Amino acid sequence: MDEIRRQIRPTIATEKYLYRRCKQRLYPRQQLRPVIATEPAHSPAEAFQNATLRPILKMQHELLVSLYRHFLSKRKVAFHNLSRQKQLDWIAESLSTDNRLRGIILGMVIGHFTAEELSTYLEQETELRKRIMHLATQRLQSALDQLR
Repeated sequence: MDEIRRQIRPTIATEKYLYRRCKQRLYPRQQLRPVIATEPAHSPAEAFQNATLRPILKMQHELLVSLYRHFLSKRKVAFHNLSRQKQLDWIAESLSTDNRLRGIILGMVIGHFTAEELSTYLEQETELRKRIMHLATQRLQSALDQLR
């Protein structure tokens, strides 16, 4: 009987291998994300930001810049005529006041979550939404040359 159990029951190494293979199949989008070295997190929201939000926003950088360029052209903003400081202020202001733009950016990020990440996001939705918009603002402000 013990011999049959040994044949049926996979070894620990086999279980770990199968778990990794299953995880790779279920979450291939995580493999697409760039790896970013960050400092140790002091809170669960910060850990989620470093492990999930930063890599997604880095991966979506070109799309984010293209989306914002389209937003500027649609709003007929003479962005290139503004001083550098006013451009930075304009980016921050538009991302905090334009609800449609905010929704699109949030959707771009949330659409790349796994089921586990989505449940974590929903538990801390207010805090993480603020973090997403702050990171998007920083990314766009650092990409001023690409927006002109």
